Amino acid sequence: MLQTLAGLRGNPRACVYTEPLWGIPSSLYLPFASLYMIALGCSDAQIGLITTLGMVSQIFFALLSGAVTDKLGRRLTTLIFDVISWSVPTLVWALAQNAYFFAAAAVINGVMKITQNSWTCLLVEDAEKDKLVAIWSWITIAIIVSGLVAPLSGLLVEGIGLVPAVRILYLFAFVSMTLKFFILYRYSTETAVGEIRLRETRGVPLLRLMRGYTGSFRAIRENPYTLNAFFISFALVVYETIRNVFWSIAVVKQIGLPEATIGIFPFIKSGIMLAFYFLVVPRLSHLNFKRPFLAGFAMLIASNIFLILSPAGSYLMVGLETFFEACAFALIGPFKETLLVDAIDPKDRAGIFGLFNLATIVLASPFGWIAGLLSERSRLLPFYLLTAFSVAGLALAFNIARHKKSFG
Repeated sequence: MLQTLAGLRGNPRACVYTEPLWGIPSSLYLPFASLYMIALGCSDAQIGLITTLGMVSQIFFALLSGAVTDKLGRRLTTLIFDVISWSVPTLVWALAQNAYFFAAAAVINGVMKITQNSWTCLLVEDAEKDKLVAIWSWITIAIIVSGLVAPLSGLLVEGIGLVPAVRILYLFAFVSMTLKFFILYRYSTETAVGEIRLRETRGVPLLRLMRGYTGSFRAIRENPYTLNAFFISFALVVYETIRNVFWSIAVVKQIGLPEATIGIFPFIKSGIMLAFYFLVVPRLSHLNFKRPFLAGFAMLIASNIFLILSPAGSYLMVGLETFFEACAFALIGPFKETLLVDAIDPKDRAGIFGLFNLATIVLASPFGWIAGLLSERSRLLPFYLLTAFSVAGLALAFNIARHKKSFG
């Protein structure tokens, strides 16, 4: 792992080394984001509806993402749409007064589906294939290390109160993330595949390019390996979306832990994941995808059971939930991203990534609203839904090795 980090060059180096500038601010504000919305007058159902609205926005931009990435190039697309999708919303969140501000920010943040496509292409297209698991591990490690600062946000909340503290955290996010986007642009170059696609799409209207990606849909549908990778990705997108939004609400409003202590659990999670990545993941890189996915989804099931069964005020049960989820995502994370790269023909990577994002969000978009309605009835009900998705992921993991077909 350390040799891979030291040996990174070009775009993988630029992407990995700048990731903490995004990860640190997001780790600081994310545990308090939903509580901040409630403090400004949003109900659980409104939070769920805003989450779904953001995902509907992502549908539109995922539809555009492949064509835009090919038309503008991986590097320029990443700069433009990172600024739109993160710098602008963090300012809106910092100034928010009611649900309308959050709804507007959610729609703008949906633009991230374009840069998710372009940034992934920028990271992987010039990378050595046998180092992809390690590269994705370092991306995740950069975010994990960023999570070690999460207790600082709890101290800020305890010192000046939830709303002013979170406003400061969002303003810090605006500065840090914007700096990251321009540094990445400065130290990256267009990929070899990106240069080819720039030449091929020069003078071709965007709408015609989008029509040309119908072949990408066929490539997904007709390849069981690619299709299985899609459904695993879908299950994880729904899981992470619901968990990120409703975990802090359940822990504070249902289990009854103090708001200021919420930052401790991302810190614990980060420490566990960091140890896992250095001590366990390097020993698993030779395995196929099946076993890490089986173990990871089983741990996600266990983590939700601990949260659902937690008595009021139980730091132990929330701590156990955090431990099992940390181990699960440390296992699943790098293998999921490598699976997506491995399952996609590099000749049509931008188009298929775009369709992956589009189809995932189309299917996932109702679940934010559904989870919000469930949370109105009981703040633990969304975690029953997450348990069901974890069981589905476990079933998909049994199929993954049988359909393996690498494009080489």
